[in-house]
Amino acid sequence: MLRFLVRRTLGAIVILLIISIITYLLFFAIPADPARLSCGKVCTPQNLALIRHNMGLDKSVPEQYWNWLSSIFVGRDFPTGHCSAPCLGYSYVKQEMITQTIMDRFPTTLSLTIGSSVVFLIFGVGMGMLAAWKQGKALDKIASSSSLVASAMQIYFVGPVALYFLVYQTHWLQQPTYVPFTQDPIGWFTGLLVPWLVLSLIWTANYTRMTRSSMVEQLSEDYVRTARAKGMSGLTVFLRFAWRGTIGTIITIFGVDLATLLGGAIITESTFDLHGLGQLAIGSVVDSDLSMLVGVTLVAAALIVVFNIIVDAAYAFIDPRIRLG
Repeated sequence: MLRFLVRRTLGAIVILLIISIITYLLFFAIPADPARLSCGKVCTPQNLALIRHNMGLDKSVPEQYWNWLSSIFVGRDFPTGHCSAPCLGYSYVKQEMITQTIMDRFPTTLSLTIGSSVVFLIFGVGMGMLAAWKQGKALDKIASSSSLVASAMQIYFVGPVALYFLVYQTHWLQQPTYVPFTQDPIGWFTGLLVPWLVLSLIWTANYTRMTRSSMVEQLSEDYVRTARAKGMSGLTVFLRFAWRGTIGTIITIFGVDLATLLGGAIITESTFDLHGLGQLAIGSVVDSDLSMLVGVTLVAAALIVVFNIIVDAAYAFIDPRIRLG
């Protein structure tokens, strides 16, 4: 197991290094001048030259990248002060250290992503299991039909509708807001409940259909029929064989869906005015803050890679053939 995790970790480091090179070159090796974009409307030649020097744009692109990459591990000095490792640079548009800004926004996005994942895994997998258990009956048809309708919904439509009915009209739930979990766990839960429900709606529908189809397929396998022939009860066969054969598929698909889930978090943050990484990325695009955009992109990529390592470890724990292969 340890060797498996080491291989996955080394592969993740290589992937992040490649992503950092591509991201940096895409945003900084372009015809537009990042220094001019950061200089503002009233920009004198002296200020422009000073910003170019402070951003290191007066050096070659490979040297710029190396300075930026090394600052992640050893930190970097800026005219405004020292940026401790891991340092992702300085935003001359927001006049802030990029690492600190991202760390301030990160808990919101992490809470939104993890919370919605728990919601759609519980409801999606649960409904899929019930639909497979009652295959061909009314519950199965209702679950399958509702999942088709829900999968066609979009966050930017469901979000305002949920706000109107659940918050403004009925006052059943609280106005979406982010409160740190360590400060107020109940406020953290109630403040993010509506965004969790909205973000998880589409994935709940997808996992309902996927779980149902996978479990129906498992129930038709020869080893399941053999277990039934030996006199095992239907519930035992369902949980011990069909469910164990399905959980590997769910974990695999969940690892792939994490990237899409983070993309959905961007739209959800904008819909509910939550100040997370998604809203920070959109604001950086609007403000042409390339330095901040590079930092957010790298952090998002690192989150996806780390989540996938966790998923791979969980899958290897379930299936020994993976970690021993």
